[in-house]
Amino acid sequence: MRCTITRTAEIPDQYKLARYSRAPELGPRLLFFSGGSAARDLSAILPGYTHNSIHLMTAFDSGGSSAVIRKAFSMLSVGDLRARLMSLADQTVTGAPHIFRLFAFRFPATQDNNALLVRLKDMIDGEDPLVAAIEEPMRNIICSHLHYFHRKMPQGFDLRGASIGNLILAGGFLNNNRNINPVLFLFSKLVEVRGHVRPVTDGFYHLGAHLGDGTTVVGQHLLTGKEVAPITAPIARLFLSEDGTSEMAVPPPAAAKIPPLLGDAECIVYSHGSYYTSILANLLPGGIGKAIARSGAPKVYIPSMGVDPEQLGMTLSSSVAGILAALRRDCPEAATPDLLNIIIIDSRSGTYGVPLDTTAVREMGITVLDLPLVTEQSSPWPDPKILAQTLLSLT
Repeated sequence: MRCTITRTAEIPDQYKLARYSRAPELGPRLLFFSGGSAARDLSAILPGYTHNSIHLMTAFDSGGSSAVIRKAFSMLSVGDLRARLMSLADQTVTGAPHIFRLFAFRFPATQDNNALLVRLKDMIDGEDPLVAAIEEPMRNIICSHLHYFHRKMPQGFDLRGASIGNLILAGGFLNNNRNINPVLFLFSKLVEVRGHVRPVTDGFYHLGAHLGDGTTVVGQHLLTGKEVAPITAPIARLFLSEDGTSEMAVPPPAAAKIPPLLGDAECIVYSHGSYYTSILANLLPGGIGKAIARSGAPKVYIPSMGVDPEQLGMTLSSSVAGILAALRRDCPEAATPDLLNIIIIDSRSGTYGVPLDTTAVREMGITVLDLPLVTEQSSPWPDPKILAQTLLSLT
């Protein structure tokens, strides 16, 4: 039997935070919908309070070195998954610092590709200093995955700028019947990850958008405004594509483990980051909206500070409406509080790229928590520790 309990939360709840910090292995299950770098610092704070946070990541990145791997092997993007594993990893001497350093290492982008191939072979043989420093049996597992990657690597594969962590994860993916979850589990153990990282869907999909001017753009990197010029028309609709050109008639299902994880979460967070490519992209797979609506946990949206090129022409209330609309495509009957009930902002010290029309948001039945999130040290961004403590206090 399930029942809904309404309670008053103190923010920050110092008693609760002290209890979590004393026994983080028993900490709460905060679940985050997020993309890459925006929530990195927040993720690094969380292990001090909980080892049970859950991070559902998009795997549609089509830019940078991730694009080279995706194109070569027709696979999901592993770059953001690797980065989040590293944020949650135990980086102390009691953890696995040598593995952490290897996973974080990138081949120089300016070095000759043939020279990089020689170094990759040295890593496979365990002779490169970064690999040689790792103890057995972990070294053998890493070398095995790199060896498998090298065997499957197409002729002329460009290693310049490649993340070694991405190559290892890709090798493991290919060596495990194209299943990423066993690889994430293994390397979570190897680097002592204090949390759980999962792609929201297991398939190989491209992210696309219909723009307000009638054009269609396919490719995540074409929407973010980071690698190419920002879009010049608002995004009207986001979609997934199998062939890299056309919208799928029916969205793919979420990975099998995602709905149970949502059901067990003690707080569901639509995290700060790129609005469409980091948050709404996570909500596209089938089953996400229904699982969120069934959950009795608080559902929290953290609007991003700074200018997000993806939010052209938007306000805070239209951002909220976009999240609700994305979820209602999967669960049309859901009431607003079942999908989103809290927004956290700092209207005094935070600088936002969208107007904060909080009255319109409150009229939707959503609680707006206007809290001091930005400190002198963290400005112009929210302080990750304050943000973490705020979210933990809501559990």
